[in-house]
Amino acid sequence: MMILAAGDTPAYLGPVVALLVAAGLIGALFVRLRVVPIVGFLLAGVVIGPHQLGLVADEEVVRNAADIGVMLLLFTIGVEFSVDRLARIKRFVLGGGTAQVALTVLAVTGILVLFGQDWRVGVFTGFLVALSSTAIVLKVVAAKGLTRQPVGQAAVGTLILQDLAIIVMVLLIPLLGGDNDGGLWGIVRALGTAALVLTSVLLIARKVMPPLLERVARLCSPEIFLLTIVAIALGVAYLTSLAGVSDALGAFLAGMVLSESRHSAHALSEIMPLQMIFSAVFFVSIGMLLDLSALIRLWWVVLLVALAVVVLKAVTATVAIAALRVGAPTAVGAAFLLTQIGEFSFVLQQAGAEYGLTPAGLGAQGDQLLVAVTVVLMTLTPALGALGEAIARRLPGARTGAAHGREPEAEGTKDRRDRVLLAGWGPAARNLGHYLVVNDVPVTVTTLHPDLAAEAESFGHTVVIGEATKESVLHEIGMERVELIVLAENSAEESTHIAHILRGVAPGVPIVVRPTDAPDIPGLHEAEVVRVVDTNRAVTEPLGRTVLDLLGIGHAEPTHPDPTVIDVFDHDPDTPCAHVDMIRPVLPKSTGCTECLQQGRLDWFHLRMCTTCGFVGCCDDSPGRHARSHADAMGHPVIRSVEPGETWAWCHLDSTVIDPARHPSERP
Repeated sequence: MMILAAGDTPAYLGPVVALLVAAGLIGALFVRLRVVPIVGFLLAGVVIGPHQLGLVADEEVVRNAADIGVMLLLFTIGVEFSVDRLARIKRFVLGGGTAQVALTVLAVTGILVLFGQDWRVGVFTGFLVALSSTAIVLKVVAAKGLTRQPVGQAAVGTLILQDLAIIVMVLLIPLLGGDNDGGLWGIVRALGTAALVLTSVLLIARKVMPPLLERVARLCSPEIFLLTIVAIALGVAYLTSLAGVSDALGAFLAGMVLSESRHSAHALSEIMPLQMIFSAVFFVSIGMLLDLSALIRLWWVVLLVALAVVVLKAVTATVAIAALRVGAPTAVGAAFLLTQIGEFSFVLQQAGAEYGLTPAGLGAQGDQLLVAVTVVLMTLTPALGALGEAIARRLPGARTGAAHGREPEAEGTKDRRDRVLLAGWGPAARNLGHYLVVNDVPVTVTTLHPDLAAEAESFGHTVVIGEATKESVLHEIGMERVELIVLAENSAEESTHIAHILRGVAPGVPIVVRPTDAPDIPGLHEAEVVRVVDTNRAVTEPLGRTVLDLLGIGHAEPTHPDPTVIDVFDHDPDTPCAHVDMIRPVLPKSTGCTECLQQGRLDWFHLRMCTTCGFVGCCDDSPGRHARSHADAMGHPVIRSVEPGETWAWCHLDSTVIDPARHPSERP
């Protein structure tokens, strides 16, 4: 082991820190500006690159990390593009996507040939221009709610074909670069290799991957599952590279293999953090290629080329999609979403550089131009999408209220919430699921264990394998249909963590928590949990009754206090009492005096509740005087009245009435 002397640091550490800090700060700034962080990563690379500040000297380390980044990025996209999903939008993929790529390549080739360039350079440049940014367009489509609309489907279908076309493009690059071994036979062989690789992937997807992941998932170890997923992604990438296919494309095919498993959402949720880190490195590495001095000198060329790319891609995509008879508004709206140059164009650029191919045959200047134009168009993607939407509204055939080619929603289907999400499956969730099925309430269950998933499915529930805190799993659930969330199989710490995350994802959806141990009342209160069922207490409300009550099913008699509702006494800050700092969010321990109920007595007069621990006791006029005895024994001096209509509290030590805080409208 190497021991560093005091003050010494590893040579790679400074550049790595500079890379990550710059990417994080500039990426965060672009998020605040509502611009996709990918653009921030590109600009971070520009800032720290060798042409500007020069903070990263060893570009080889960054390039190696970027290679892993692009593989993981393509892998996650492959996971999302399952064969079933391809089948649902096959006309957009096979029809619109194929035509868009072909028309763009032909147009770019024709333009460059007219300016005296070799046709091979023209085809290579056409490959670069034809691809759009899958990462950015998918985010814009999701943000606009167009995923299931014709515009979104047309854009996504075209993107899928572009990603699949990369396989053929990479195989053709050696031929375009002058490696003509075999002539026409070389082209046929390249296309045959692509077909063989795709066929092998589909066979593996159907036969090998599902049982393999099923065995790994049964171990219920997130660490082993993550290692398996990474091994699959990089392993398939390595094997395809041995077969002469790009390792990045191998990772994409590995993702498509995994998409056929019911564990795909779980796999995507586990690998996304890694993918985000390495993808950030990839985009930073691309930004490092840009020389700002050259850009400043040729700014007018950058803008002119960017405008030409927008016009050309808008026209070719509109023609390709309109040929499917989806209407001009849909075609135009989708086309403007696809007018940028994509991240995978850099993969092709690097592959072409090995054979002496550069964008438009301009050498290093062409590389600089590609990076600059890509940064500009990626930044403008949301604005270009909005421009396409505005133009689509003004075209003949655009429907009122159906901007961007959307189908009109059936009355009563908008924001339809009709199901309960059970995060976790176990004895309590199983019993609650029975309550809900009997009352005709649809249920979605999330769990990591395949056997528990199979059991939940046998009860007729919809099951998503994965953790309910992960974005890809939440997308699979369809949170827009969830009416109520129940956490019934987690510890107090886990329940609080999950509740905080789900509250941010579904701010208007009630959350019910039944922890397996003592609940974290302050944490659950901060997460705005509406009901807490504490099964460790002697007097509790059953979980099933609580959930059915929130769903408006059944006729449960209201109780006061309600032992499932977190109580917070918001006191007047001007109260002259030294013990108000002991007032906390609490969960009532019972619906009546806890001591009296345990003794089988019901002869109290009024109820008081401890604002420190939630103990419910009878008042001083009652025979037991349990509220005072609890305060004396436990050192919890502040109690509050829980009688209907009463809002005061009392400090036993200070003999002071504590009034509730007044709302601003009530203050003088």
